[in-house]
Amino acid sequence: MITGCYSNYFLADRAYDADRLIELAESQESKIVIPPKRNRIDQREYDRHIYKERHLVECFFAKLKAFRRVSTRYEKLAKIYKAAVLIASCLVWLH
Repeated sequence: MITGCYSNYFLADRAYDADRLIELAESQESKIVIPPKRNRIDQREYDRHIYKERHLVECFFAKLKAFRRVSTRYEKLAKIYKAAVLIASCLVWLH
């Protein structure tokens, strides 16, 4: 079980539509925002507007990977890598 991670919503792609994962998120009282697979017998509802916001996060990570130092992880120490990610994030945000 995951400890220390709490959220109101659990956003994921259709590939993560697994019963065990959904049960885990529901046990932490998170609202499930995962579109059901097409072959699922019980097609559950999900909030489409919140799911669309997931696209913003995906685009951010795509922009972050454009920084070669971040995507290839040249730094050996975790704290230096974290600093590089923060600097790249600031540059994405400022752009």
